[in-house]
Amino acid sequence: MIRRYGDTPQSGQHYKHRPGVYAVLPRGGKLLLTYQGAPHDEIQLPGGGIDPGESPLHALHREVFEETGWRIADPRKIGAFRRFVYMPEYDIHAEKLCHIYLARPVRPHGPPTEPDHIPLWLDPQDAAEMIYNAGDAAFVRQLSALRPLS
Repeated sequence: MIRRYGDTPQSGQHYKHRPGVYAVLPRGGKLLLTYQGAPHDEIQLPGGGIDPGESPLHALHREVFEETGWRIADPRKIGAFRRFVYMPEYDIHAEKLCHIYLARPVRPHGPPTEPDHIPLWLDPQDAAEMIYNAGDAAFVRQLSALRPLS
């Protein structure tokens, strides 16, 4: 069974299935995250939806680059969770199946290409408190408890 975080689904509301990939990116004792401005104003794990016909790993590399400007290496899937959300940028209610990876940020290749995204580095404990969605924060807490994220 995959754990659910966030709001309870609304009875009678249709939710579009939306698989996505997200990365915990430790380096030098900090985590590379993204701040997404409008319409969300949230600190998040970098990542996003898997496009039709796209592999999860290709989507992970693409999304991290678009949201942070960084290239990554050695991605390893560490788990998944579900959340039911309204996505104003697409005007849909979605059942997000969030696949979480641990990867190594290698180097920046310029600014994010995704509008309203800013990369930021935070201490893992601060990140766990500031990340908007509870599922992402739970994975950061679990990893931090198991080993130093460096």
